[in-house]
Amino acid sequence: MTLTQAVFSFALVAGLLTLVPGLDTALVLRSSLSKTRRFAFSTALGISTGAMIWGIAAAVGVSALLAASEFAYRILTIAGAAYMIWLGLSLLWKSLRQGNGATTQAEAPVPAAGKDDLFKGWLTGTGTNLLNPKVGVFYIATIPQFIPAGASPLLVGVLLAGVHCILTMAWFTLLIFGTGYASRWLKGTRSIRIIDSITGTVLVGFGLKLALEPAH
Repeated sequence: MTLTQAVFSFALVAGLLTLVPGLDTALVLRSSLSKTRRFAFSTALGISTGAMIWGIAAAVGVSALLAASEFAYRILTIAGAAYMIWLGLSLLWKSLRQGNGATTQAEAPVPAAGKDDLFKGWLTGTGTNLLNPKVGVFYIATIPQFIPAGASPLLVGVLLAGVHCILTMAWFTLLIFGTGYASRWLKGTRSIRIIDSITGTVLVGFGLKLALEPAH
């Protein structure tokens, strides 16, 4: 298998994975609908950053250790589950507080995202991916299969992770601009409360599923 064949083959697998709705998609959609387009892009960039770090880790063997060590996997799993549950509960609590207010949709304009907010979005996306061991396991299970004989595992691993990040950003860009057309009807307080409730429930559900699943 040549390098070109490896890249296109991996792109097909990664592209199909990207299209499957999951936690990352929920975070980006929530950011796009309840925040700003810039905040959504910062969240998407954070998700891609986490994926790239996992790809590099897989290339140098860190993810191989994670896949081989049940203890290391469980530690990261528990940390990731706790983070997702905490994030989800924070959104649910926020939606409850908004529900107790008397602000109407017309009285609730969404402020522009500042630098601190953009960093928060990036950090949320990065942390969500880094604390999800399934991302690391995916890379360690797939990347070695697409490394041509004689090629540098590190360089090819980084290249393939980069391809995945490009596909991810392309998909998220479509989602962000697509939801942007509906944002005029979905940026009111009531709509944001519903979005936060749904996203928070999804995050808590993912966290509980991650924490309760049997060791690999």
